[in-house]
Amino acid sequence: MTSFSNPPPHRYTGCGFDRAAHRRQDSAWLADARRAPATRTLLLSGLQVLVTDRDVPAVALATVAELGRTLPENAVFLGEQDGHALFAADFGPAAPPGARFVELRAVGAFLEPCEAGWCAYARGLVFWHGRHRYCGACGGRTIGEQGGHVRRCQLCDAQHFPRSDPAVIVLVTHDAPELGSRCLLGRSTRFPAGLYSTLAGFVEPGESLEETVRREVLEEAGVVVDRLAYRSSQPWPFPASLMLGFRAEARSDALTIDPDELIDARWFSRDELLDPEARPVQLPNRDSIARHLIEDWLYEASPARK
Repeated sequence: MTSFSNPPPHRYTGCGFDRAAHRRQDSAWLADARRAPATRTLLLSGLQVLVTDRDVPAVALATVAELGRTLPENAVFLGEQDGHALFAADFGPAAPPGARFVELRAVGAFLEPCEAGWCAYARGLVFWHGRHRYCGACGGRTIGEQGGHVRRCQLCDAQHFPRSDPAVIVLVTHDAPELGSRCLLGRSTRFPAGLYSTLAGFVEPGESLEETVRREVLEEAGVVVDRLAYRSSQPWPFPASLMLGFRAEARSDALTIDPDELIDARWFSRDELLDPEARPVQLPNRDSIARHLIEDWLYEASPARK
C-alpha cells in the first residue's frame, strides 16, 4: 500500500478558495451580501460545525433564502465561492433536521478537502474573536470590523488582527548498518492510549524554524539532529497553529526523554509500521501532517515511489 492519507496540500488548507480580501473593507457590499438570498452560510454553534447526519458527513451549508433571515453583523465573511459570498454564522445549538453540530476534529478527515478548509478557516476566526474581546494594550472592549477580520478597541482605537501560532513538527530518522533506517516517534500524556507521533513544538521569539527543530528534539528526546529538510505545512485550527513539517537525521539513536514532555519515545522500522494490522502502536489521525510525514518516510523506499 502506498496510498497517502493526507498528501499536500494537506487537509484544512484553502484549496484555492477565493478569500476576496478586497471585499472586507466595503461595508456596503458586506451589508448587501448578508441579506442576498444566494449568499451561503456555514453554520456554527460555538466552535462546532454543522454537518449532514449521514455515514459520510458533509458540510451543511444554507443560503440566506433557506434560513429566512438576514445574517447578523457579526457573521464572519470567509470569501466568495462560485460567485456567491460565503459567511460563517452562529444561530445557536439547535440543528435542523438531518444535520448535527460536531467538533471539526471528529469529521475533518471525512469531509471534502475544500469543505474541511472552510471549516478550519471559520473555526480559527471564531476562536480568535472569543479570546480578543478586550484590548491587549488598554483593556478596552473591542468590536469586530472588516467582515470579522479585525477587532478595533473602542477606547484607544488599536486594531487587532487574527494570529496563527507557528509550530514545527518533525520526523527524525536514523540509519545504522545493523538496524537499517528507523524513525523516532514519541508519546505525550495528552495522546489517546497507544498513540505515537512525530515530535513538535512552538517557535519561540527570536528563533528560526531550524533552531526550533533542533531545540525541541533535543529537549524532548535528548537527540541532536542534522540535515534538516522542510517538507510541507498545514494550518491546524485546534486551536490556531500553522504546522511547519520537517525531516531531520539523528546523529545517534540514544534517547534521553524529558518526562515533562513525553512519557515514552521509541525508534520504529518500516517493517514494524507498514502493516496497519500488525503495528505495535497507533499512528496519528489521517487528517494530520504528522501522519503524512510518517507515511512519506514509510513509502519512499517502495517500488511505486521510484
